[in-house]
Amino acid sequence: MFPDRLNKPGMRVTDPQPDATDFPAQAVSSIVKVFPGLLLSAVVAIAAAAIALSIAPLFPIPGMVVALLIGIALNPLARRHLFQPGTSFCLKTVLPIAVALLGLRIALGDIVALGITTAVLVMLSMAATIVAGLLFARLLGQTSAYGALAGVATAVCGASAALATAIVLPDYKNKAADVAFVAIAVNALSTVAMMLYPVICAALGFDERSSGTMIGATIHDVAQVVGAGYAISEPTGNTAVIVKLFRVFLLLPVVLGVGWYFTRSNVKSITGKIHIPLFAVGFLILCVVNSLAPSFGAAAPVFAQIKSMCIEASTWGLLIAISALGLRTSFAGIAALGWRHVATVTGTTVVILAVATAGLLILR
Repeated sequence: MFPDRLNKPGMRVTDPQPDATDFPAQAVSSIVKVFPGLLLSAVVAIAAAAIALSIAPLFPIPGMVVALLIGIALNPLARRHLFQPGTSFCLKTVLPIAVALLGLRIALGDIVALGITTAVLVMLSMAATIVAGLLFARLLGQTSAYGALAGVATAVCGASAALATAIVLPDYKNKAADVAFVAIAVNALSTVAMMLYPVICAALGFDERSSGTMIGATIHDVAQVVGAGYAISEPTGNTAVIVKLFRVFLLLPVVLGVGWYFTRSNVKSITGKIHIPLFAVGFLILCVVNSLAPSFGAAAPVFAQIKSMCIEASTWGLLIAISALGLRTSFAGIAALGWRHVATVTGTTVVILAVATAGLLILR
């Protein structure tokens, strides 16, 4: 009980303020809490990178997919309460930072060099794909959130886009399983596309630039874009990479648009005002900084070294985040998704291929 003198009329009772000296103790407590899950996610990421590198000559599987599969296999261990704060930290803190650092991969000059016609074609293809993801999900009785994941992952840059989109989506049942499934599915479809799309380009009589545009505008993951493009020729590969980077640049407006859509639609009890995620602001700022880098003069070499370290940090951050996602996902959850999930991702893949190819044929 408070003393009576504190409860007299006209006197205001205030809660005791926390002692500033408690901050170091609270910080240490938070670090101790997240450390086990963060360490486990990092170990999975390191193991995945090593395995992906060792099997690359026979099975060129991206490290992110390997990390996801290892994480899912270790889910029975990771679901213990000890690891939950750390894996949650990876998804809520490490992931946004890693996505923001992707901005250092983009230079606006390269995008401008594409030309307005190519840029419009790519944007139309992406928009049609995202809308198709939402429509397929509705037709097949799935959540709109899964449709957005499938559409954005196909339209932008595969697993990285799925992870970025998950940040702005509402929480719902089986969300982690949906993100994990999309990451695996788009990689599998990208591998098929890498082998098939150069053949389609040759059959349609596309020249080197058109082939590069088609490959860069349709294949999900950057690695497979590189493989398919340079399999045709160096000019084709160069065009394909630039077009692909334009799609990565559009990750920012796409993710913001998805967040706006779900907020406006009030899907699954989303409430509150539309807000711009900090990672999106960071992505844009870093993209502008990277574009201005040639004008830095004597500081340019120093910036190049910092940029290289940040890109490496982004790569590892994404790898750790997807490891944490796998650790929070069970095989049973993936297996329960069913054929409708496969159909939606396959459908969005067909849509982006059809729209981009049709556009190139019309412009030829």
